Amino acid sequence: MPTRRVWQCKIRHAKSQFSVKVGSIYEDSPLGLDKWLTATWMITNCKNGVSSYEIARNIGVTQKSAWFMLHRIRTAMKDKNPKKLGRGGPVEIDETFIGGKAKNMHKSKRIAGTTMYGQNGKSIVLGMLERGGKVRAGMVEDRFRETMQPVVLANVAAGAHIITDEHAAYPFIANRTYFHEIINHVEGYVNSHIHTNGIENFWSLLKRGLNGTYVSVRPFHLDKYVNEQVFRYNNRKDIGDSGRLALVVEQGFGRRLTYKQLTLTA
Repeated sequence: MPTRRVWQCKIRHAKSQFSVKVGSIYEDSPLGLDKWLTATWMITNCKNGVSSYEIARNIGVTQKSAWFMLHRIRTAMKDKNPKKLGRGGPVEIDETFIGGKAKNMHKSKRIAGTTMYGQNGKSIVLGMLERGGKVRAGMVEDRFRETMQPVVLANVAAGAHIITDEHAAYPFIANRTYFHEIINHVEGYVNSHIHTNGIENFWSLLKRGLNGTYVSVRPFHLDKYVNEQVFRYNNRKDIGDSGRLALVVEQGFGRRLTYKQLTLTA
């Protein structure tokens, strides 16, 4: 259309006019692509993430709008076609706890059953890192074999070499499926090639962003923040800043996130 930034199909129908945003995470947004691409560049290339307040100041929108923008961009940061790990090297598997310390909470906010120095009530994230390759991570309900085994089987190829800590569930998960080696952290953190320092490094990056940049993350949004850090970690080499931007824009098509969907569980 010569007077508007939209196109029109030659065949007239109910939605014959459309913009370049149609079918992407940017669809139905009143904000221009100049603001959207700036925000996308910032979140894909800031190592520890970027807060909605900083986005709001830089592109001239409200904090609420920036928060919604960031969540829509995170939707595009999730890998569309993940391949199983373990075909190119050992896979380190570990879990971490995300959440505030119970001893620092007000008594009225402590979850029932949470001890002063325990880890009950915290969110659990399970991670798998192929040495020299990619990482996979996501929330799990608990640390029991029945919960963790399907996640490991879905992300690590059968017959792969896995390395874990001494958590009791891992030998049962690895039984007859993987070649399994264990590093006992009571005895030490490295025994030749047996260690989980790679995935521990990823946990360090994840928590630096959560604690330093985002400060407070609700459990029902945690997976989105984990996906954000997984994307940056997996694409930290080779493609560069502009490559990460282009990849997120490409992966943003065919995905939508409305404000109602985002806040449905809030």
